[in-house]
Amino acid sequence: MTSTSRAIGLSFEFFPPRTPEGVARLSATRRRLAALDPEFFSVTFGAGGSTRELTLETVLEVRNDTGIDTAPHLSCIGFSLTDIRAVLERYASAGIRRLVALRGDMPSGTSGFGELRHANELVEFIRRERGEHFHIEVAAYPEVHPQAAGAAADLDNFLRKVAAGANGAITQYFYNADAYFRFVEQAAKRGVDVPIVPGIMPITNFSNLRRFSEMCGAEIPRWMVKALQDLGDDHKAIFEFGVDVVTRLCDTLLAGGAPGLHFYTMNQHEAASAVCANLMVRGRGGA
Repeated sequence: MTSTSRAIGLSFEFFPPRTPEGVARLSATRRRLAALDPEFFSVTFGAGGSTRELTLETVLEVRNDTGIDTAPHLSCIGFSLTDIRAVLERYASAGIRRLVALRGDMPSGTSGFGELRHANELVEFIRRERGEHFHIEVAAYPEVHPQAAGAAADLDNFLRKVAAGANGAITQYFYNADAYFRFVEQAAKRGVDVPIVPGIMPITNFSNLRRFSEMCGAEIPRWMVKALQDLGDDHKAIFEFGVDVVTRLCDTLLAGGAPGLHFYTMNQHEAASAVCANLMVRGRGGA
């Protein structure tokens, strides 16, 4: 493992809480993680914009409470250009300078894609409307987007997002470092020079992890599945196993040249904090 402390590009993702208990947990989580001096926080945007107002409220609350740059996610599926233009205006007026631009998913029970169907079109629209006002992150899929025709088509989709004006990318989570390194290598061969930051999912609950992974196409290695099954409902053992596995993954990624780490926190700080402590890393702030 790492023997000396180091500053890296560090960021953490939250979702808008919907209950008083959730609000209290996120308040504690963001303050604990703010002590690691991350470059930014991000806040998710529900399917079809179902948390649009909560996303903005949460972004402003997190930023104002911690002083750390906080980026709302913005998706285009299910929205008109007028809708997206209005959201961009509100974000710009609120002093937001960073976005995570995504295609997004349709909420259940609705139909109609909206006027933009792909994330590269959203990036192009943001650039037309707002120039360079926003630093734009997009998604990348080392293990291939579950709806992509194949690996080559998925890489082409990613290249279109970068060509449209993305400043950087955050990957879907994975547990196979080789998939990340191969994706970065293939992107570089095609001329991509923006940072591709690995997305990291701490392991704290096996059933939730399996459900998330089935939805997003992330592969859980068979040996991990078997080990987690053996641990049953021993939450402490699962937490310790997860911290060890994810620490080793992150150490491999950083040693191989990854420009930073982006943690999907699920509004919990314990596992991400433990991994960062094991790695002896902290963020570089907004530098």
